[in-house]
Amino acid sequence: MSVIEGRLAARGFVLPPQLKAPAGVVLPFQFVRVIGTRAIIAGHGPQDADGSIGRPLGKVGRELTVEQAHAAAQRTALAILGSLQRALGDLDRIVAWGRVFGMVNSAPGFNQQPTVINGFSNLIIDVFGAEAGAHARSAVGMAELPFDIPVEIEGEVVIRA
Repeated sequence: MSVIEGRLAARGFVLPPQLKAPAGVVLPFQFVRVIGTRAIIAGHGPQDADGSIGRPLGKVGRELTVEQAHAAAQRTALAILGSLQRALGDLDRIVAWGRVFGMVNSAPGFNQQPTVINGFSNLIIDVFGAEAGAHARSAVGMAELPFDIPVEIEGEVVIRA
């Protein structure tokens, strides 16, 4: 077991399997694209343990509370880590998190997107440490997100060859 996998297990986290797209939906892209020493991470949303799209769905500030959305961002981090593990074979290959772009499905007037995306950032910094887990980040509100997910996050990491 890798160091990062051990830290996740010690915290009770389990990485979900690859996303199960809804019936009739085709996703013709890679969830992680490795180019040299960079791994570019496509937008991910929260997933349930079976790989399906995570619930609850809806807009933050209307159907979801800040706390529910914060938890969704944490589950999105786990979905991303699952994709990285499948693409890289070992999460210990990640030497640094570069950038993260967090999108929140926001009800009109909702403006606590940074608090929501902290669910992602806090998990990554906790598991990877302050140096490797540190990342540049944006947290923005969106009028809609795919499949009505509350959070979508994309990013980029630096990896060891």
